[in-house]
Amino acid sequence: MSEKDEETFKSVDLEQQTEKTPEPDNPQESPSGTETDKPSTPSTEAKAESPPSTHTSAAKVKWTSSVEQFKLKRFFVLRPGTLDHGIEDVKALVNPTEDGAVQSVWLMAEVDHWNNEKERLVLITENTLLIFKYDFVMLNCEQIQKIPLNYIDRICHGTFCFPPRSLLTREGEGVRVFWDKLREPSFTSRWNPFSVEYPFTTFTYHPVKSANEELGRLCDIQNFREQLTSAAQKAHSKNPVPGKANGVLVLNQPILIEAYVGLMSVIGNQNKLGYCLARGNIGF
Repeated sequence: MSEKDEETFKSVDLEQQTEKTPEPDNPQESPSGTETDKPSTPSTEAKAESPPSTHTSAAKVKWTSSVEQFKLKRFFVLRPGTLDHGIEDVKALVNPTEDGAVQSVWLMAEVDHWNNEKERLVLITENTLLIFKYDFVMLNCEQIQKIPLNYIDRICHGTFCFPPRSLLTREGEGVRVFWDKLREPSFTSRWNPFSVEYPFTTFTYHPVKSANEELGRLCDIQNFREQLTSAAQKAHSKNPVPGKANGVLVLNQPILIEAYVGLMSVIGNQNKLGYCLARGNIGF
């Protein structure tokens, strides 16, 4: 073989090597491309997992609100027209000559000395504070308590408290109205759960206060306290009582309920026995 032929063969070998050199570059680029794609997949999975968590939280809130609405619907006072009918009935029992014109109407929960809750309609007139025990099932008034405004001498508002060894608890705030600070309840009255010989009465929020705005205004005990204080001050200046200090003392302090065991109040308050409530079918 001649020298020229050898040079041609050598040149061909170099060209083949130069053509083969780019081939290994392709597999190197593909792994790098796959490695950069791998971290992107967890981020998309994380984004896909975030909506279920918000969806579950929204479902829990919706379930809780539906349960609360179901509990509120059991109160007869929320039936259409029931509250308006009850207000008209109690207004008809007001004596314009003795009590004066009606100034405001309230839906309250009365708390007795044994920590029992009772549903009440309360009216403030020019001369009297009227407390009605009204049956929202049969739509009739069962009991009336009248307290002259010029006899009210003290109004306390604050949280509830109990004696140190008491087993009872109560959350929230209340308003206590006193009308005879010189008379203390007797020993038998303290231990009698049905006694009404107490020179004060205590109110707290009705459970349906959050149903709508109108009921929120009717159940606002702070606004009730302000209007009652103003009406009592006017009654004291208009018709003072001989031998009593003219004016109303307003105190912000804990409201003491002197009850220790109160098993009856625990059962009654948990089952809302003091309210007109739809309790379902009872029988066999």
